[in-house]
Parts: sequence; structure tokens; C-alpha cells
Amino acid sequence: MFFQGSREEITTCVLGKVEEAFSTLICSLTAPGQLQGMPSVWAPEFSCTDIICCVLFIVVILGYMAVGILAWLYGDPRHVLYPRNSTGMFCGIGAQPSVFYFDILKCVTSINIMAATLNGLQCPTTQVCVEKCPDVFWALNPIAYLPNAKPQDYFNQSLCVPSFDLAGTTLKVKEIVDQELCPFFYTPTISVLCCFVSKTLSVITSINMYFPCVSCSDIVNSFNAKEIGVRIFEDFASSWQWIIAALVIAMVVSFLFLLLLRFIAPVMVWVLIFGVLAVGAYGIYHCWWEYDNYKKSAVSITDIGFTTDFKVYLQVKETWLAFLIILSVVECILLLTLIFLRTRILIAIALIQESSKAVSHMMSTLFYPLITFVLLVVCVAYWGITALYLATSGIPVYKVVALNSTQDNCGQISGNETCDPQTFYNSTDYSWCRSARCIFIKYNNEGLLQRNLFNLQIYNVVAFLWCVNFVIAMGQCSLAGAFASYYWALNKPSDIPTFPLSQAFIRTIRYHVGSLAFGAGAAQNPCSRFLMCCLKCCFWCLEKFIKFLNRNAYIMIAIYGKNFCVSAKNAFMLLMRNIVRVVVLDKVTDLLLFFGKMLVVGGVGVLAFFFFSGRIRLPGSNFRTEMLNYYWMPIIVVVVGAYLIAYGFFSVYSMCVDTLFLCFLEDLERHDGTMQKPYYMSKKLMKILNKKNRGPKNGKGKD
Repeated sequence: MFFQGSREEITTCVLGKVEEAFSTLICSLTAPGQLQGMPSVWAPEFSCTDIICCVLFIVVILGYMAVGILAWLYGDPRHVLYPRNSTGMFCGIGAQPSVFYFDILKCVTSINIMAATLNGLQCPTTQVCVEKCPDVFWALNPIAYLPNAKPQDYFNQSLCVPSFDLAGTTLKVKEIVDQELCPFFYTPTISVLCCFVSKTLSVITSINMYFPCVSCSDIVNSFNAKEIGVRIFEDFASSWQWIIAALVIAMVVSFLFLLLLRFIAPVMVWVLIFGVLAVGAYGIYHCWWEYDNYKKSAVSITDIGFTTDFKVYLQVKETWLAFLIILSVVECILLLTLIFLRTRILIAIALIQESSKAVSHMMSTLFYPLITFVLLVVCVAYWGITALYLATSGIPVYKVVALNSTQDNCGQISGNETCDPQTFYNSTDYSWCRSARCIFIKYNNEGLLQRNLFNLQIYNVVAFLWCVNFVIAMGQCSLAGAFASYYWALNKPSDIPTFPLSQAFIRTIRYHVGSLAFGAGAAQNPCSRFLMCCLKCCFWCLEKFIKFLNRNAYIMIAIYGKNFCVSAKNAFMLLMRNIVRVVVLDKVTDLLLFFGKMLVVGGVGVLAFFFFSGRIRLPGSNFRTEMLNYYWMPIIVVVVGAYLIAYGFFSVYSMCVDTLFLCFLEDLERHDGTMQKPYYMSKKLMKILNKKNRGPKNGKGKD
């Protein structure tokens, strides 16, 4: 049947339908009221919660932005990122990217520790910016000290102090060396902002030939770390493609493991449980066997007394008898626990399977940790950049320091006189002290901003911690809202929202910023963290409890839309009324996820070991182990990366289990299976609890 009417009527109808569809979509994403997928008996009204905390958090963020702007206006990170020459100019910018040290041996000797400390832990020798670092070993020829020798015939102008002219100078070679206007030797170096010594052993051999008094061990220890760092960087450059491939394998294995839990969770849980019991039974048998062997021995533990050689205690019967009794008691406790809590273990397994099913319907939730990771990187980057700019916001202060106070009359220099490095080396004010230098001491702290730098850095740290915990809380609440919409869907999967994670994220941002800020601020309060650090042993359990309470409070916020305190109280009371179920589910889930993490990390780690050590060669690949300096370095990176990937995936799954568990407990307490209050749990859970929905078939509890 075709629509009859004029063109204007047709256009009006079409626009009306489009507007109605668009309004429905917007309302489903943002409007308060019923959660999509929840029937009328379960329709919490969402509204803004903890408004005062929300306003306070926004004020703190605005202040944090203001601090960043001030730091950017007055800071100069070049003071930290780039080295300086002796005149205070930056190297690493422009045509002269590297800084060259005249007397590299002073970097490894200890005669000028104070001067090196005042000089920002730099080498207490003249430094100049150079276009290219030396690539050969050179030492000043002794005949250069002859009276008629011309300095320009022996020194390299590009390595001398820029203001010093070799061609027009009237100074003798000895005077040039004493005033450190030109280097009297240099070694092969590589350029990484600074000219670092390369080929350490050959260089040390050459140095020992010319300077026998210099300790080789000092020089080797000083430069080996830099050389190792360069080699590690080369290993990363050679193997980064294979490292990424290994991390992709870890991601795929983690993803498949979570999806397969829907089918293999019961088998894995019971295998792990009976495996623990079997290990305990073998321990009992072994202790009995050892006890029987030493039973006829005349030596007892009283004859041995106390000794630091603990192997001796393993040769007396009393030790094995004690082990036997302890293991027997533990084994009995485990068996009794298994017998009396078998129903709760079955519930835990069913919830784990249901969680795997929920994740399979909401695949986007597995990649939400990437959003959290990006936001955390932004927070860390903003904190680091702000701290760097704040630390360099003052004007550099230079003072005259004698590198060797025992030389000439240099002891008269007190270190209190300020100087300008741009003009110091062209003046004759301190010509009577050849080791006098104008070096950087600190940044000026006379201005209003500089006097409050410490307070601003504290504010930077506190705001950073608050933002980091807010990002984590936002992720937990968003995931909880998505998984809750799955549980409370009347007919699964048809009643599951189309974009459950997006809807939960928008609800979280629109209504619960204040509650999340409240929980994040309480978790990272500076005073409480200071007390936790001071009394870490005493408050370890309290810290774990606070994190556990915050996590479940965010779940209740996502379900009911209440403020943080009410949600935390409701979550705590609900869990305390079901404490046994909480413990069983928590331990079973921890055991299963721990096994999964070990499977991912161990499997990928072993594969990486065989590949990077050369035991496995891929056909057609040009990668060889001989290309690596340290083959264990990419293996460590792969293992750490695989653990972080597995942790990210399994944290989503753990959040799903916790959310469905709280929904399950709420379902049991609020509903009775009638038509007015039907159960929302799956048929498998209802079968385990011997419950069912009464009335006409309505699709509840579908798998």
C-alpha cells in the first residue's frame, strides 16, 4: 500500500519519523529513567550524585590546567633536556648537536667531587659544542711544548673554546693546556647528545700507554653502563617486529582463553581443586615415608638443638612428624570445605561461565583497557611535562667555583660570587686561578612563582594521583554498567542494549563524576597514603579492604545510580550477608585467572625464549640470534608485555564476575520467582539453588 498525499505531506512525515528515531536514540543513551533491557519492575532513576565532589573535582582540574599554563609560560625544559657547554649555551640544537669534554678522565676520578656535584653531576672539565665527535684516539705530541711550536699546528680549532682563536693567539701550548682552551687528548666517541666513549677496551689500552697512573677499572666502570645501553637499544631496533608479534600472540591467547571459559571453566576448576588435593596427599605420603625411615634413629631434635644448617633438621623424625600432622590437618580442612561448600563452588563456576557468555555478547569491553591505558598515559605525560617545566621555571644562577682549590690562589674563591658564563671566559677577573669556572648552581627562586614551586609540585602530584584514580574508577563503573545491563536483560540476548558499553560510559560521565571523584579522592588522599606508608604492615589489610569496597561501590553506583556513600554501604552490607559465597567465588576466580595468566605469560615466554635464543628458526626469516647482543632483553620485554596484556584482559573478566555476582545477590534478595518479581539469573543458577520462576513462560533465565 502506497502513501497517498502531496509532496509536502510526504516530506513532513519522513522528517517526523527521522526526528522520532533520532530522539529515541539520544534518549536511550543519555536520558534518565529506565535502563534499556530492564523491565518496569527494575527501573532505577538516575540523577547526578555527589554534586559537591563533582564541583570540587572540576575546580581542581581547572587549577591543574592553570598550573600547567604557568609552568609552560615560565619554564624552559632545555635546561634538562640538552647539555650545556662551558659558556652556558645549549648543545643539541642547531649545527652543533653534541657536547665534547676536554679531559674525559676527570669524569672518572674523585679529586673534584664537590665541583662535580655543584656542576649538576657533570664532568668538572671544559665542554664545547661540536658538530662531530672525534672518532680516533689523539694525544698532544710532546714536541708541541717546545718554545717555537705553533699551537695551530697541533690543536684542532673545532674542538677548542669557540671564543679562542688558534691562529691569532700569543699563548704558548702549555698555557693553552693549563687554561683548558683546547684539549690535549681525546678518544673515539659516539654522539648521543654527549660524546660518549666507544670501544672501551681498546681506548683504555691506549690511555694506559700514555697515562699509566690512571686506573683502568674506574674508566671501565664509568663507560660500560653507557655502552650496554647502546647495545640494548640496538637489540630493540633489530627485534622490535618480533616483539610486537609475540605480544599479538599473547593478546590472541588471552582473548581465546576468556571465550573458552564458557565451556572449559567447570573442568579447569575441578582439575585445579583436585590437583591441590592430590599434591597435599602426596605430601602426606612423602612425610610418612621419611618419618618411617628415621623412626629407628637414635638422634632426636633435642640432641641437635639450634643450628643454622637447616638440612640437619630434615634428618630427624620429629621434623617429618610435624610436617605430617600439619599437612594432614590442612588436607582435612580442604576436604571438609569441598564437601560443605560444593554448592557454592558450583555457583561460582556457573557465574564464571555466565561471565564468559556476557563478555562474548559485549566484545568491545575487552578492548576498554586500551582507553584506560591511553587516558593514564595522558595523565602521566601531563604530570611529567608540568613537573619538568615547573622545575626549570626560574632563571639559571651561575657562580664562580674553583675546580681545584689547592692550585695557585684558588682557595680564595668562596663560591658566592655570581657570574655570566657568556662573558666569564673572555674576562681576566680570575686569571690568577686557572681552575676557576662559571658553573650552574640552581634556578632563581626570588619571584612569586619560584617561591611557591614546592607547593605547586605538591599540587601537581596530588592532582595527578586524583586523575589517575578517577580514570581507573571511571573504567570500573562503565564496565559494571555494561555487565549489569546484561544481567538485568529480561530476554537474553534480544534485550541486551545495542551499545551497552557506550551507554554505561555516557551515564557514568553524565551522572556519576562526583561519586567517582569521591571514591578516587578517598583512595588517594595524601594523608592516608602517608600513614599507609608509615604503618604499611599494620594497614595492608585495610588498604586492600578500601580498594575492595571502592570497586563494589562503583558497581552499585552503576546499577542503582546512588551516591558513593550509600552505594558503598549497600555493597558492604550485601557482601557481609553473603560472606561465604564471597570468599568461595573470590578464591575460585583468583585461582582460575591466576592459572590463565600463567598460561599466557609462560607459554609466550617459552616461545620467545626458543625463538630469540635460536632454538627455533622460522623458514624465510632473515632474523638470526647472532644479530642480538643480549638475547634475553627481548625475552624480558615480551614476558612483561604479555603479563600486562593478560592483566588487562583478565581485569575486564574479573570486573564482569564481580558485577554479575552482586547482581545475582540482589536478584536473590529482591525477587521470589513470581510474575511480579521474577528471577533474572540463568536457568543453570536456578537449578543449582533449586529455584524457578512461577507463572507463564516469559523467557527469564535463558542461557
